[in-house]
Order: sequence, then structure tokens, then C-alpha cells
Amino acid sequence: MPPKAAASRPAAAKKKAPIHKLPDPIRDGEIVRDIQKRQWRLGKSIGVGGFGEIYAASDNIDKQVNAADAQYVIKIEPHSNGPLFVEMNFYIRVAKADFINEWITSNKLKFLGMPRFIGSGSHEYKGEKYRFMVMQRFGIDVQKLFDANQRRFPLNTILNLSLRIIDVLEYIHAKQYVHADIKGSNLLLGFGKGGEKQVWLVDFGLACRYTVDGVHKEYRPDLRKAHNGTIEFTSRDAHIGANGRRGDFEILGYNMLQWMCGRLPWESKLTDPEFVASQKNKYMSNIPALIQECFPAKNAPAVMVKFLEMVANLKFEEKPNYDKFRQLLRQGLKDGGFPDDGALVFPHLNKGAASSSVRSSPKKRSAPPPLPTDDETENGNVKQKAKTSIKKSREPCSPKVTNR
Repeated sequence: MPPKAAASRPAAAKKKAPIHKLPDPIRDGEIVRDIQKRQWRLGKSIGVGGFGEIYAASDNIDKQVNAADAQYVIKIEPHSNGPLFVEMNFYIRVAKADFINEWITSNKLKFLGMPRFIGSGSHEYKGEKYRFMVMQRFGIDVQKLFDANQRRFPLNTILNLSLRIIDVLEYIHAKQYVHADIKGSNLLLGFGKGGEKQVWLVDFGLACRYTVDGVHKEYRPDLRKAHNGTIEFTSRDAHIGANGRRGDFEILGYNMLQWMCGRLPWESKLTDPEFVASQKNKYMSNIPALIQECFPAKNAPAVMVKFLEMVANLKFEEKPNYDKFRQLLRQGLKDGGFPDDGALVFPHLNKGAASSSVRSSPKKRSAPPPLPTDDETENGNVKQKAKTSIKKSREPCSPKVTNR
């Protein structure tokens, strides 16, 4: 039986989107102390995001930080912002090294591209209060490589990237979180020699729980969160403000499709979220039409068709069969004549490119709101879930339930 459409609701009143203040530059050599009393020395700024700034950093506070080979970075935002607060809380709950190492061992993995939590805290500089998070240093992002390669990746690279991403999704889903913003600019290669063989899923500023007390949230429109994510990849669920595990797989599917064909059918009107949502509903209910639109002059790889079909058949509260998705991708490698060796082939990855700095362009996504700045709440054990959404400055689409 086809799903019933949700009752139409009055449009939410339009509000101005909050403007997130970028931090003033912090001097090279500034010392910050995290909540575990470890000291870190800041080097030069190596990147600016939509909400904060990223500095090279070192745990050797007596020596000037060399940005070219620093093994750590520190992400900093003013306390009046909120995205880093959300991300810090996620890392504290989910990304402790012991948790990740135990998962790798129990699942017999060679590698898991889930960044480890290193440290966080608050710091005052020139009378302004900042929050910060210490992170391991990463290399170039996949989006830059995609653009440099005329917006196409080899099939084996796409499938091996997707296998690595599914491994991370299985881990964070087991911790009752979804990522909600998978995209090339949030996939970073490792830093330094050999780093090009690794890929890490980063930026958990939109990560949120899909359960309440261990029970999956109901499939219910939430206009406050409608269209959250990066618009070209946002899942149909997220377009109405719902978040679940299948949404992460749908987002991954759209990335795979773009990596294969270069452009998604709805990319001509990304400023119109209602149009984008309607196109996704249209095409995900008619996958042959989507494939024909994306591959008008040639046959699409069978693995892409099957992947999207599997995503379309998932129920909102259903646990994805991670092994089945991985088996599909490995079969795609076999059908394409590629070895199952995990190789990431980037034709335009120059020597040393894996040591590139952190990306610097703002995110195309909805921003979490400013959050509490109480030191005890932020720097101690987190007891309450941080909210991750805002009301939009535009009117969301009518919350029609079309794909439950």
C-alpha cells in the first residue's frame, strides 16, 4: 500500500538565518589548554570554514609550529556560534580512541576512517571567549580531486570510497547517530606519505541521534529541520526534517552517482530546495528514469542501479544490511575487472597533494543555532543532546510523506 501523505501544515514564519561570526585571527604561538589540562601551541591559520578557523597545532609548546608538517590542527569558533559545540559533543560521545579501536578489533577491520577525539576546551583571547577542538591533521579533500579530474572518478575508486564510507556509517549508526552530510569536501585523505591510501569521513556538525532511549524516532516532518544538509545530496527524509540510517545511504548514493556521471539532474536549481526535493522524490520512485537522465549516451554500471534500488526499498526505521551493501560493491569491482584491493585511484593527485591543507570554503548547509556557553556543560560530561537545526529563512516545502 502506498504511503499516505501527511496533513498539510501552515507554513512556518520566515526568520532571518543566524549569521555566524568568524573568529578574529589568533596570534601564531598562542597556548591553549584543553579540558584534560594538556597544552597546545597554535601555529598559522591553514583554513577558514563557514563557522570558524583552523590552525596548525602542536603539543610541543616550546617550539614554533611548522604548518607544513604539523600533525595536529585546532578548530576554533566564537562561543556565540554553535556548530563546533555540536561536533565536539558528538566526538566526546562517539569518537574516543578506545571505542574505535575496540570496534576495529571486534569487526576485524584493517582501517576505519573515523577520526579520533583528541581534546577540546575553551580559551579567552583579547577579551573574547572561544571554543576549540583538537583534531588529527588530514590531507586534501575528495571534492578537490573530483573537480581536478573533470568531475569524474574511475569506477574502482568510487566503489572503494563507498566501501570505506559504509564502514564508518556502520560504526556511527551502531552508536545511534547519523552523519547527514556526506560529500566530497567532507572526505579527506590522510596526511603525509601514504596518506593517499586512506580516506576519513569528517565534519559531524550535523550529526544527530536517530533514536530516543534506544527506540527509533518516528517518521515525522519537522519544518525546523527541513532541507538540512548539502542540498544536492540531502536525502528525501532530510528534506522534510526527518533523519534515519537510510538517509545516510541515500546521500551516499547521490555522491556515487555524481562521481560516475558528473552532475545530478537537479543541480540546475539548487537555490530552490522544494524543486530539488520534488526531483528526488520523482526519480527515486523511477530509478530507470534517473539512470537514463544521468547516462543518456551509455549504460550505467549495474552496481549503481542496484545500489539505488536497495536504498529505495529501505524502510525508515529499518537497519540497513551493511554486509549486503558491501557485497554489492565488491561484486561491482569484480564485474568491472578490478581487484578487491581497496585502491583509491585519483589520476590528478599530484605528488604531495595528500599533504594539502584543510579545505577553506564555507559549507552549503543549514547551520545549527548558537548553543549554551556554560563552561561546565561544554567542558565536562555532556548529559543533554545538543540541537542541530534552525528555522530556515525560506519557507520549507509542504511535508508530504512520499517515501516511507
